Amino acid sequence: MIKDPVRSTTDEARDKARQILAAMRHAVLAVNDPATGHPHLSRIACQVDAAGVPVALLSGLAIHSRALAGDPRAALLAETPGDKGDPMTWPRLSLQVTASVIAHPGSLRDRWLAAHPKAAAFIDLPDFRFWRLLPQGGFLNAGFGAAFRLSPADLGVA
Repeated sequence: MIKDPVRSTTDEARDKARQILAAMRHAVLAVNDPATGHPHLSRIACQVDAAGVPVALLSGLAIHSRALAGDPRAALLAETPGDKGDPMTWPRLSLQVTASVIAHPGSLRDRWLAAHPKAAAFIDLPDFRFWRLLPQGGFLNAGFGAAFRLSPADLGVA
C-alpha cells in the first residue's frame, strides 16, 4: 500500500499559501471550454482584494470570460518563481474557485492600477469586468515532499 504523500496541513503551509496569494500578480486560469468541453488555460493578471480573495480583470471577448459566464467553476495556479534552480521545486498553489463578476468594484480599480499600471490602457473599456475567484479548496506544493490540502479557512477566506 502506497503512503499518501499529502501531509497534514500546518500553520507553515497556511502561511506559505497566503504568501503566494499576497504576492500573486499573474496566474494560470483553467476553465471548461463550452465549445469543446475540454479544459482551457489562460495566463491572466490576478491579485487578491483587500479580503485576500483572488480577483482578475478579464475581457468579455476572451474564451475564459465566456466560459466562466456559463460555468463559474474554474481552477487557478499561482507560483512563487525562484531566481534559479528547477522550476518544479518552486512553491505553487492550485485552487478550485467559483467565479463571479464584481458588479461594483469600488476601490478595487485603484488597487488594481497600483499593481498593474499598464492596465490603464484598457481597464475602462466596456468589455472588461472584474471577477472574484472565490476559493473552494486548494493544494499547496511547497517543494519536494511538502504537499498540503487547503480549505478556504486555511487560505484566510471565510
